Amino acid sequence: MKKTLILLFALLVLCQATPARADLDGFLANLNIQARADLPGFKAGLSAQFGVPLPKVEAVFAQVSAPADVFMTLQLGQMSRKQPEAVLQTYKVSKNKGWGAMAKELGIKPGSAAFKALKNGDLHYTGQPAGSDEGDHGKGKGKGKGHNK
Repeated sequence: MKKTLILLFALLVLCQATPARADLDGFLANLNIQARADLPGFKAGLSAQFGVPLPKVEAVFAQVSAPADVFMTLQLGQMSRKQPEAVLQTYKVSKNKGWGAMAKELGIKPGSAAFKALKNGDLHYTGQPAGSDEGDHGKGKGKGKGHNK
């Protein structure tokens, strides 16, 4: 009986630890599917969402292996407040370590809201500028025009 309880507890812990990685992996897999269905639209959406000129988005595409990697490069740049070129340097050296390790290298602290969102796959591709109703998701710092907070 005691062994059964220990086994059940171990399975419960294991099942709770797995979804965070599966969520990020699932998000990225779906993002790759969406991107490949309309690559020009995806590139334009990334440009709009992250406020990065389209030629710079194209340059990132030329240096990574998948469309979702472009999204993550821009997302980590936004989270760490670093330019895509700086994120690409980390990507080239550490891509086999995973996005969490790269986030740490870029100065995103484990336990921070940004790091938790990354690990949980709580990221959003909206294709909309960050200040728009579609792309903001309540993450902006300012009140903005027409908002009473």
